[in-house]
Amino acid sequence: MAHLIAPIELMSMLEDPGVVVFDCRFDLQQPEAGSELFAESHLPKAQYLDLNRHLSSDPIPGVTGRHPLPDPLVLRQTLGQLGVGTDSSVVAYDQGTGAYASRLWWLLRWLGHPKVQVLNGGYAAWCDAKGPLTQTVDDFQPQTLPERPALTRQVAADELNPLQPQRKLIDVRDPVRFRGEQEPIDLVAGHIPSAHNLPFLENLSGDRFKSKTSLLTMFQQRGLQLQDDVVCYCGSGVTATQMILALLEAGFNEPALYPGSWSEWITHPDRPIALGAEHH
Repeated sequence: MAHLIAPIELMSMLEDPGVVVFDCRFDLQQPEAGSELFAESHLPKAQYLDLNRHLSSDPIPGVTGRHPLPDPLVLRQTLGQLGVGTDSSVVAYDQGTGAYASRLWWLLRWLGHPKVQVLNGGYAAWCDAKGPLTQTVDDFQPQTLPERPALTRQVAADELNPLQPQRKLIDVRDPVRFRGEQEPIDLVAGHIPSAHNLPFLENLSGDRFKSKTSLLTMFQQRGLQLQDDVVCYCGSGVTATQMILALLEAGFNEPALYPGSWSEWITHPDRPIALGAEHH
């Protein structure tokens, strides 16, 4: 199943009772902005999932990152109550970058649910395609989402210190945060030693993902090969999931997520921190 879906494809599927749509719009600086946008207008059938309330568990200061993975049992129950069952086809969307929708895409695959796609270009692309909008929130028949083996990979901090030579560690944050020149969110600036910086926004052309060929060419130019064991991290385990989706689109094997990411890495004083550009 393709990981991305175009607006025109989704329009043709909206009448299918097996299709469940989630609005994942979010703003780290204004946590309520996403739910307010949803109330103003959203895609037909859409229900709202909040990054902090639904797609993360509560952070523990000094121990976890800013967006720890949710409890899988709680997440299965939440999604089941909203109509996601064993055979549901789930479509997630956000403003357009894919970062928040990809978090849900990754989490569903973590729960062993393969039938999930991200709307390519998100809400912006849907509007460009003249897709219908509504303020109505439909009721869905609750379903049971069973426990299944994960389709994803993840690593813990101790698996990155030191980094195994065959692994490629990708930091998807903005270059100024990677180099440690600015840090608007976390308490410490810099990056994990040996990481390569590949900002997640470079996966996009406008609001849409670049083509598979363009993505593969870009990744190879940045020193990645299809056989590499790739690990992705960001600030808190959200935007890195968009990079994982892009790598899969380009033909890579399943990359691993470091869920705690930079905001967890810096909670431990013994973990090394690098500043400046890449050194390889």
